[in-house]
Amino acid sequence: MEALASSKYLRMSPQKVRLVVDLIRGQNAGQALNILRFTKKRATHEVEKVLRSAIANAEQKNENVDVDRLVVTKAYVDDGPRAKRIRPAPMGRAYRYQRRMCHVTVVVEEQARD
Repeated sequence: MEALASSKYLRMSPQKVRLVVDLIRGQNAGQALNILRFTKKRATHEVEKVLRSAIANAEQKNENVDVDRLVVTKAYVDDGPRAKRIRPAPMGRAYRYQRRMCHVTVVVEEQARD
């Protein structure tokens, strides 16, 4: 049985968050938490919160789920809306830039017994 958790409208660039999410995809849930704990990226804190939420959702769905056998089956980052801003530039001009947002989704599933 799979459990899903997502976090929306994170104020981080999707490209930077994907670097972190790629590290945990396909990993055991406990091992993924360790990877996130010792990775020096700003996005690890938010991705860890989403992973912990997915683990809690799995426990909530099925009381006899073995947390040690949960595996991150899917983890992906989608683009969110962009906030367009204007920065003053020389000679009365203005430079436009975008503040990017993203949506993070993590799916965990219990691994079959061998």
